[in-house]
Amino acid sequence: MAEHEHDHDHDHAHDDHGHSHGGHGGHSSHGGHGHSHGVAADADRRWLVSALALIVVFMAGEVLVGFAASSLALISDAAHMLTDAASIVLALIAMRLAARPARGGYTYGLKRAEILSAQANGITLLVLSAWLGYEAITRLISPPEVTGSLVLITALVGIVVNIAAAWCMSKANRSSLNVEGAFQHVLTDLYAFIATAVAGAVVLTTGFRRADAIASLIVVALMLKAGIGLVRDSGRIFLEAAPAGIDPDAVADRLVTSPQVEEIHDLHIWEITSGQPALSAHILVTPGGDCHAVRRELQRQLREDYRITHATLQVDHVGEDSSQELLQISHSPASAAAAAAAAAADHCADSHGPVHRSGPHEH
Repeated sequence: MAEHEHDHDHDHAHDDHGHSHGGHGGHSSHGGHGHSHGVAADADRRWLVSALALIVVFMAGEVLVGFAASSLALISDAAHMLTDAASIVLALIAMRLAARPARGGYTYGLKRAEILSAQANGITLLVLSAWLGYEAITRLISPPEVTGSLVLITALVGIVVNIAAAWCMSKANRSSLNVEGAFQHVLTDLYAFIATAVAGAVVLTTGFRRADAIASLIVVALMLKAGIGLVRDSGRIFLEAAPAGIDPDAVADRLVTSPQVEEIHDLHIWEITSGQPALSAHILVTPGGDCHAVRRELQRQLREDYRITHATLQVDHVGEDSSQELLQISHSPASAAAAAAAAAADHCADSHGPVHRSGPHEH
């Protein structure tokens, strides 16, 4: 087959277009990647600062009342509110870092500072739940005197404060794992105050002192649930796992059925930060096929069907860099598959992940 050149086209725009670079034997392109969070970053910061002010003011008073009433439930709530405040401060710092443009060695910028913040929030919840769980079990065994009226009144005020703080944070962009981490702190604290109010009422009306420790254990269970979720979700992003709800094999199996596509391999799907999925893949098309048309069609499918707008696709013809024999492909499926496999081996001697072709195949 005669040698041929590939046009160099540079369609560089956002949302609907990508920019492609025809190169030596291949066509690599990035899909458009405009990322919208729905709520402006400045608005997010204002809502977070409002929630922070409410939490800090109430927390200071709760510490004093907790010691005065000898209530572990109130002290644990105050400790949790301290982590609420810390999580919001971390979120604000991370938002500012993530907004910095990419430069130098940080080719994605500092977007994962938000994920670091979310993971720190999750770890603090887990550590705090371990300490409070130990204290609660100790008080179940030997319950101290608890002033039920102070516990009840403070918890009721805490419910109002946390509802207000949670409302403020719900106005921020919760699709960000960073903001969601801080929100989970506040929401857990709201549930904790409800449990504490019930415990205070029980102590006040029945004198059952262990109700305070039982309420603390309920708080611990909620903290564990939120902490495990944050650590798991942030860990998936750091380990560059595919976003939840997206099966890479299913994506590849769908894309490989597109016209002119013979094979897809080296497919990777990950998240740059929460809500910003990215994809890269090596695509082999039929000899003489239109690489640019194939690339545009695949990017359209990724954008519309999977909401993946940051896609880097290397598109080559089958056997383009192989020996002359590999280019003499017969029309039989068996020989076409063999040629595709040989071409893939030539292109990617150390490919990662399964090879996807039309028709039944192993993953």
